[in-house]
Order: sequence, then structure tokens, then C-alpha cells
Amino acid sequence: MAAAAVVGILIAVAAGLGGSPPATLPTTVPATVPATVPADSPSLQADLDLAQRIIDDPASPAAGVAGAGRFEQLATAALAGWPPDAQRAVVNGLSPAAATAIRADLNAGAALSRLEVAHNRLPPWRIEPPPAPEALLGYFQAAQASYGVPWQYLAAIEFVETRFGRVRGLSTAGAEGPMQFLPATWARYGRGNVRDPRDAIIGAARYLTAHGAPRHMAGALVHYNPSQDYVRAVTDYAARMRADQRAYYGYYAWQVLYVRRGRLLLLPEGYPKLPALAVTLPAGPRSG
Repeated sequence: MAAAAVVGILIAVAAGLGGSPPATLPTTVPATVPATVPADSPSLQADLDLAQRIIDDPASPAAGVAGAGRFEQLATAALAGWPPDAQRAVVNGLSPAAATAIRADLNAGAALSRLEVAHNRLPPWRIEPPPAPEALLGYFQAAQASYGVPWQYLAAIEFVETRFGRVRGLSTAGAEGPMQFLPATWARYGRGNVRDPRDAIIGAARYLTAHGAPRHMAGALVHYNPSQDYVRAVTDYAARMRADQRAYYGYYAWQVLYVRRGRLLLLPEGYPKLPALAVTLPAGPRSG
């Protein structure tokens, strides 16, 4: 583990948003998990390797895995902004398991960043706790058993769309529910309640199967969202979970990050009653 004096993420109440102090952040982290993102490569490598070991160890307590997953999310966000040579130096110095994980996360994040639009306002969402990870995993696996769609793709879709159901609210296009269905699409492929996690996951499997899954997953995903960047991101996350099922538990801990006027904000569970919180990431070493 990196030294305690490490420079890292500073999370504070966003200026002008008022509300509770940083202590309200849902980021309780056991002492064995790094709580900050270092600005130097050796410390970041050590912390990422530790986080990966915690996630991959079935004996790790749930709180430890959650802390490791959140660290991985924020470290990936920081690395995405580092100079390419510094980013490569960190990834190349990681253990094989951590390097594979971070490469997948960076590739998926880069693809999703190309889909981002500028926001001047905070979103009209509610951020709520998702269903328990084992309950969600059961829904994904039940959908796979019924329709043949690998559960990891269904998990990756819900992860990208709503952080496993944390985001409650309509998209700009009017999609709703944890799997983000447009009303007309749900009317054709859905059964039950579009906001119910199990119903929505089964509906997504039914929709993907109707459009070529599981044999032609890329084509089915294009129908789900007509963007090659979306397909790349979902495929990268799904591939990581297929190679390492424990990755699902790390992803489950990822929180809702939102860019407003060029500032990175965390929308905690309890938003909007709890305020959005500004996130400052270490810039990393300079090139050259």
C-alpha cells in the first residue's frame, strides 16, 4: 500500500451548491484499501494492484470490495487525464490482472467520453441505492438462461446506462428504467414494469435476442444504442466480466459521476436531497 502521506483525490462540497460536509460522501473505506488517488506513478501502481487483489479475493469483505471498486473508478478517471506516456508507464508497471482491468476501463471510458455532451445544469435525477449485487446477478443470469444472452453484456448495459439502477429519471430522449427503454420499445419488448430491475433486465435480453444476440452481439448492441462507441464500451466491460467474474463486484461499487460546466461532480446516493460534490483528480507527472 502507498504511503499515508500520498497526495490524492480531494472531494469537497461543490462551490455554490451548499449542503452537507464531505463526510456525507458514501465512501467509507477500510484501512486496507487506498482512500486517495496518488499523483505519482509508483504509488498509484501499488494502490491499483492492491485494489485488484481485494476485488479478486472471494474472502474480501463486501466493504473492502466496495472501497476497492470506488478507488478503481476514480483512479481510472484520473489516469484518463494524464499524458499518454505517463498513463502507459502506470499501466505497463501493473500486475497482469490489474493491467488488464485498467486497460479495459480506460478503453471503455474513452469510448463513452466521445458520447458526452456539455451540461450547464445538474440533472433532474434521483440517485438511489441499487438492488443488492447478488439479487441483480440472479436477474442477469436468469435472463441468460431464458434468452441465451451472456449475463455480462446485460450487466454492462445496466452499468453504463444507470450504474446498476442508481440513476432514477428520464434520459434526454425519454428513456426510462434501469435499462433505459424508450416507451415504444418497452411496449413491444417489455413485460411488467419498466422500472422493475428484473422486468427491465428480462426485457433487454428479449430485445437483444430479437436483434441477433447472442450470435451477433455487436449488431444487437447497435440496435440498443446506435453508436459504435457505445458498443465498444459495453463490449469492453462485458469482456472484462467474462474473463473475471469478480470484476462485477468492483463495478457494482462505482458511483455516479457527472460533468457540469467542465467540473467533475459526484452525485451521491440520496441526491438531490444530498448535494452534488466536486471531485478534483491529480494531474499526474508532466510529459518529458
